[in-house]
Amino acid sequence: MVELVLNVLLVLTSVLLVVLILLHRGKGGGLSSMFGGAVSSQLAGSSVVEKNLNRLTVFTGVIWVVCIVTLGILLKV
Repeated sequence: MVELVLNVLLVLTSVLLVVLILLHRGKGGGLSSMFGGAVSSQLAGSSVVEKNLNRLTVFTGVIWVVCIVTLGILLKV
């Protein structure tokens, strides 16, 4: 049961990480500007939006790593 929950959480965090990484602004502007991120970043200040996106990405990445390590330990035993 625990393995099933961890596998589902791993899939969800993997998809969320892909989306969050694609939303980051790179040299080309990123997908965030395509979905109206440029308008919100001009109004609310780009540093606040980027900081929150960075925090959410790091938090999701930590959950993903914990799932990977826990599944590795559970499957090894």
